[in-house]
Amino acid sequence: MSKTSKNNFVPIAIIGGLFAIFGFVTWINGALIPFMKTINELTQAQSYLVATASYISFVVMALPASYLITKIGYKNGISLGLAIMAIGALVFIPAADARTYWLFLVAIFIQGIGMTICQTAANPYITILGPIESGAKRMAMMGIANKVAGALGSIIFGALLLSGIDEVNEKLGTVSVEEKTVLLDTMADSVHTPYIVMAITLFIFAFFIRKAPLPHVEATEDEQIAGGVTTKKTIFQFPHLWLGVLALFVYVGAEVIAGDTIIAYGISLGIPATDAKFFTTYTLMAMVVTYALGVFLIPKYVKQKTALVASAVLGIVFSILILSTSGFTSVLFVAALGIANALVWPAIWPLTLDGLGKHTKTASALLIMAISGGAIIPPLYGRLVDANKHELITNGINEADALAASSTSSYWILIPCYLLILFFALWGHKIKSWKK
Repeated sequence: MSKTSKNNFVPIAIIGGLFAIFGFVTWINGALIPFMKTINELTQAQSYLVATASYISFVVMALPASYLITKIGYKNGISLGLAIMAIGALVFIPAADARTYWLFLVAIFIQGIGMTICQTAANPYITILGPIESGAKRMAMMGIANKVAGALGSIIFGALLLSGIDEVNEKLGTVSVEEKTVLLDTMADSVHTPYIVMAITLFIFAFFIRKAPLPHVEATEDEQIAGGVTTKKTIFQFPHLWLGVLALFVYVGAEVIAGDTIIAYGISLGIPATDAKFFTTYTLMAMVVTYALGVFLIPKYVKQKTALVASAVLGIVFSILILSTSGFTSVLFVAALGIANALVWPAIWPLTLDGLGKHTKTASALLIMAISGGAIIPPLYGRLVDANKHELITNGINEADALAASSTSSYWILIPCYLLILFFALWGHKIKSWKK
């Protein structure tokens, strides 16, 4: 790697701040989902389109973002992405005034486009900023910044958006149409101040990032990565890359389920929203603690591969325990998925980019596209909840109990996700040629 300085502390700190912004904006979805469900009177599956709108942008924009960054560079790409995220935040204002769900989704999608550009630059940058063997360590540092900020965002937006939601939900079935409209309009207006503040903050960061002292870092065709010089001409000659993309796809879906469904899950179990609004923070704090362990242990004591294997096994175990328990205990096992999820992203990136040389940027764009797992798998969970709930009601179970039971049982969707991650950790990352 070509670097302007051997001391990477400053650029790592700057990119860490960027990951904090990603975390704050991303993990407020846990509060947005029940909020949108109430103000727009949605089903479970419809409410999880919040995650779809956020993460589907990674499919749409990842390759264009890779091309854009090649043309304008990492720093300018990050600055542009932050400005686009700010524009998306501003669109929340007319969406709230109209209380129109599709306009909220457009706002979230625009923010997702900006984040795609930023992520397409930031993830490969931090991965190749130093030795590939310690890539997971640097990514774990970014994860700490991401999840601490995400926890703060979840708490702040949970307090701002979910305040009084239990009372509103109770009143909706008893008030007149006119009173219902007033209630929901008033609740929708609560997004004004936080999203205006968010937009201003993002515009400020977009301006200052252009002045940031980020050294040039580039993977070139002739560069030796992890002991091997790549002479392959296309990305289709790297099977481990495509397996890594698949592993990241199901991982992001599992991570989003653990973070974004847990508040709604707690509410479905009869836990008051005043308590449930903190549940996403439980998941994120579990991730932060595990990230900290990763920073200390990788690569000196634990290899990246070993960390990925352990994470996949824990994911399977915790998923089974969610299905086997009930009430707050089950919620805690959903939060414990944060332990299983923390080191998956940091380990998959360096294992997948190992040996790709000049193809690193394109491969990074494909990995960013895999974030779309967060757009597809959580709504599948929502559909399972709706379908199972309908079946239980048909069999004579009351609606509240049916929702609780179906919300719990639908977490089985996590098990095949972690099995695919386990395959990549044990064998998939080693498959460097189709001939084998």
